[in-house]
Amino acid sequence: MIKAEDLVLPSVAALKPYEPGKPIEEVQRELGLEPVKLASNENPLGPSPKALAAVRAALNELNRYPDGSCWAVRHKIAARHNVSADHIFMASGSVEVLNLLGFLLLRPGLNAVFSEHGFAIYALATAAAGGEARAVPMKAGYRFDLERIAGAIDGNTRLVFLDNPNNPCGTIYRRPEWESFLEQLPEHVVIVADEAYFEFVHDPGYPDSLRYHDGKRLIVTMRTFSKIFGLAGLRVGYAVGRPDIIQMLNNVRQPFNVTSLGQAAVIAGMDDEEHVRNTLRVNAEGMSYLEGEFVRLRIAYVHSHANFVLAEVGDGRRVFEELLKLGVIVRPMGGYGLPRHVRITVGLEAENRQLVSALAKVLATA
Repeated sequence: MIKAEDLVLPSVAALKPYEPGKPIEEVQRELGLEPVKLASNENPLGPSPKALAAVRAALNELNRYPDGSCWAVRHKIAARHNVSADHIFMASGSVEVLNLLGFLLLRPGLNAVFSEHGFAIYALATAAAGGEARAVPMKAGYRFDLERIAGAIDGNTRLVFLDNPNNPCGTIYRRPEWESFLEQLPEHVVIVADEAYFEFVHDPGYPDSLRYHDGKRLIVTMRTFSKIFGLAGLRVGYAVGRPDIIQMLNNVRQPFNVTSLGQAAVIAGMDDEEHVRNTLRVNAEGMSYLEGEFVRLRIAYVHSHANFVLAEVGDGRRVFEELLKLGVIVRPMGGYGLPRHVRITVGLEAENRQLVSALAKVLATA
């Protein structure tokens, strides 16, 4: 009997699926606990109240297909970024953009370049398209080495993936190195600036990639409503790029790829400035507390510009499993090449304190 893996590219047959953070429901089933989830960089305040109201109002229209062109959402986002709507591609989460770009631009013999410890989907999207994945080592301090990334590009490179801030390390690259990198880039390479966490960054040197869209460079800026807007369950993201790139993405996306509830929530949630301010405040206070406690507990960590922190705890998998028993879900980082680390989402004050208490107990038994 023929095997399914014999019918696909070897790179596809060898793929291991993306491992998400452990769901709360799974822990409840397995351990009978009501856990604190600090694993998936979700907004601890929940969704925007304005977005929730919009979703409730849209429920009676669930018998109708959503607007396949996402007209209202695209025009609202376009106005926010001062571009025309044909520069905006709406997606079922920003991950859809990554997969479609791989599908469009990669094949055997072509390659994508990104940093080691970058977002896991970069390697998956590259392999699924049959391309070669080139992971470039980081600099000291878990920072991207844009010089080495530029040096890894050749005539067969089609994509460069850059997550800024980086997930899972939370580090950023700054304006001078970004601008130097752009000057070195060949015109045939598409730069994917993955800025899922950009709202959390307060560093004045942070380069907003949207300011570098000059109509010539092939830059695709990715943003999401999953993080600061608290709408991860609705899976809505978007890309900003040249109209010719956006048209190619629209040519291969699924019809009705963004649900009506997702569209309604985004339109309302974008205007909820109070929710955004509260999220930033809770994140800043929580990050300060966690960093202070890590110093007290002598836990090495990477200073983060996002809503999570990477902590070095020895055996990351063991610590993850022991924390589970105490009702706290974090993310082990072995799949990212960081087996000594866990990634911890900044939660509410009580959640952060529960995490620290549990972590102290687990490390005391190491």
